[in-house]
Amino acid sequence: MKPYKVGIIGIGDISDKYIKNLQKYSIVEIHACASRGLEKAKKVAEKFGIPHACASAQEIIEDPRIDIVLNLTPPGMHSAYNIAALEAGKHVYTEKPLGSDLEGAKEIMRLAKEKNLFVGCAPDTFMGGRLQTVRSLLDKGVIGDVIGAGAYCLYHGVETFHPSPFFYYKKGAGPLLDIGPYYMTALLSLLGPVKRCSGMARKSFLKREITGGPHNGETIDVEVDTHIMGNMEFHNGAIANIITSFDVWDSEMPRMEIYGTKGTICINDPDPLDGPNLFGGPVLLRTEKEYRWAGFPRQETPDPWIEVPIEHRFTSTSHAENSRGIGLVDMAIAMKKNRPHRASGDMAFHSLEVMTRILDSAKDGQFHTIESTFVKPEAMDKDFPDREI
Repeated sequence: MKPYKVGIIGIGDISDKYIKNLQKYSIVEIHACASRGLEKAKKVAEKFGIPHACASAQEIIEDPRIDIVLNLTPPGMHSAYNIAALEAGKHVYTEKPLGSDLEGAKEIMRLAKEKNLFVGCAPDTFMGGRLQTVRSLLDKGVIGDVIGAGAYCLYHGVETFHPSPFFYYKKGAGPLLDIGPYYMTALLSLLGPVKRCSGMARKSFLKREITGGPHNGETIDVEVDTHIMGNMEFHNGAIANIITSFDVWDSEMPRMEIYGTKGTICINDPDPLDGPNLFGGPVLLRTEKEYRWAGFPRQETPDPWIEVPIEHRFTSTSHAENSRGIGLVDMAIAMKKNRPHRASGDMAFHSLEVMTRILDSAKDGQFHTIESTFVKPEAMDKDFPDREI
C-alpha cells in the first residue's frame, strides 16, 4: 500500500512526539519538515531520518509530492497555513484549534468541502484507552440515559512553568481556547453536538508576573478573561457545564464526570493538566448498587467507586511520551477507505464554535444557538492498525 507523504510545518517540542509516532505506521511517510530557520529543520530531519528539510512552510505547501500537511505551528498561524495548504490541494491535519478564529475556521471547512479534501484536528486524546472505555460504558447503557456532565480544569496559569507564557493571555487564547479543547472534545466525542450554550467569565488579574524561566520577573498584560464557566444543552437532551481557569490556586474538582439515570462515570486525576489531556488513566464508576446515601443512618463503608478495566489501546499517562498523531493515522486510513475519520474538522469546528459562543455569551448575557453540527465519531475498533503507539 503506497503511503501518504506528510509534510510537517512547525517543529517545536510537540513535533518530536508526532514524528516518533507517525514513523510507526506504514500508511504515512514523513517526507519533509519545515521551520523558520533551515538549520533547525536540518537538525530535526537528521535526527529522525526525514528526507527533506525546508526553510519555510510555503516550501512544504507547494511541494507536489506531499499529500498531507501536518500543521504544528502556533495557534495564531493556523488559519493562514491551513487555508494555504487546502488551496494547494493538500489534505490538512492541524494542532488545535482548527483556526485562529471562527471566521478563519469557516473558510478552512468551506475550502475542504469545495475541493473534496480531508481536514483533521487535534486533540485526539478521545481516541485513547481511557475515553474509549468511557464510550464503551455509555454505548452499553451501563449508566443508563445520560442526564448531564461536567468538565473542570482549574489552575493558576502557565507563568509558573512555561518558558514563554505571553500568548496565553492574549486574544485568541485564555483557558477556554487553550486547554478547553481537550475537555470540550471529550464531551463532544461522547455526547454528540451541542444545541445551545451560555457563559459567564471574568478577568481576575490585569497583570501576571512570570515566576520562572528566561522571562522570570517580567509581567504580562492580560487581554482575555481567565475564569470561564460555560453551560451547554446537547441535542441528545443532556446538559453539561465546563469551567476553565487560570486564576485558581488549587482545586479538588473531578476533571470530568458524566451523570446517567443508573450511575456516574468519573475521571478524577489530581493534576488539573491531566484528565482528558491524557490518552490513559483510570475510569471510575458508581451505580445505584454503590450509592453512598442508601438507607439511614448512613453506613461507614470503604470508597465504593469501582475502577473499570481499560481494555482499549493507547493508554499513556505521560505528557512527554504519548500517542499524539493517531488522529492523523486514522484520517489516512479514512482517506484510503473513503470513510469518515474520527478527529474530524467538523467536530473541531463545532468545538470552536461552542467555545466562541460561550465567550460571546459572557459578554452579551444571551443564550447562543449553535449553527454547526457533526456526526459523533465511531468508537475505536479493529479498523485501526494493529501496531500500537
